[in-house]
Amino acid sequence: MHRGKGMKFVGDSRVAAPSHRKRMIPKDYSEYPGKTEAFWPNFLLKEWLVGAVFLIGFLCLTVAHPSPLERIADPTDTGYIPLPDWYFLFLYQLLKYSYASGPYSIIGIIAIPGLAFGGLLLAPFIDRGPERRPMKRPFATGFMLLALASVIYLTWEAAAHEDWKKVHDQGKIVAQVEIDKNSEGYKIFSKQTCITCHGDKLQGGAAAPSLIDTGKSPAEIEKIAQHGMGKMPPNQFKGSPDELKKLAEFIAGLKSK
Repeated sequence: MHRGKGMKFVGDSRVAAPSHRKRMIPKDYSEYPGKTEAFWPNFLLKEWLVGAVFLIGFLCLTVAHPSPLERIADPTDTGYIPLPDWYFLFLYQLLKYSYASGPYSIIGIIAIPGLAFGGLLLAPFIDRGPERRPMKRPFATGFMLLALASVIYLTWEAAAHEDWKKVHDQGKIVAQVEIDKNSEGYKIFSKQTCITCHGDKLQGGAAAPSLIDTGKSPAEIEKIAQHGMGKMPPNQFKGSPDELKKLAEFIAGLKSK
């Protein structure tokens, strides 16, 4: 370097020039209002908001109306009629029809529901048109309306022809007592047809009430056994007067703690 000549700079090509990365900016869809939008974050955020509203609403419903509990399952109770939850009532009703039950139960259990749900699953792949208006997508709209109408009709039919009071009563938690099955009164009870309707623990069922805490005297129970009451026909007891008296005293003494 010579005085008065200035300074010279030498660049090194090994030093990379600073680069500015492009920010991930969603595409501008303002030219197509209502047609489409960016999946992230616009569309996904809307989906999350809708899902959060339904989740919070469902949680509030479960807190305000707890799920009802029924008594412990008893496989010996032949009078109990199991029912599915309301959202499966349409399948329950379907199995009541001639060609979907009995020897044709495979049709009602697998064939018809399989075709229906399979059709709904394949509908988006069959009708792949770009239109979003229901009137311009006849196949998808028609199939969805048919499925919705079928579910609503079958659910309504199942609900309208069911004795809901009986369903509620058969699952109700009832008081139970420790029953001495070696006592003479219980042996008489088990030999009679009473056990078929009232159960081996006298807890009752869909066809008959519980015999615990009846609040009736032995004389009143004897009268019911002889003359019947409600749906119970008369002359159901087949035994001697002495056995009837012991049975009536046994039932009158059944009281929960």
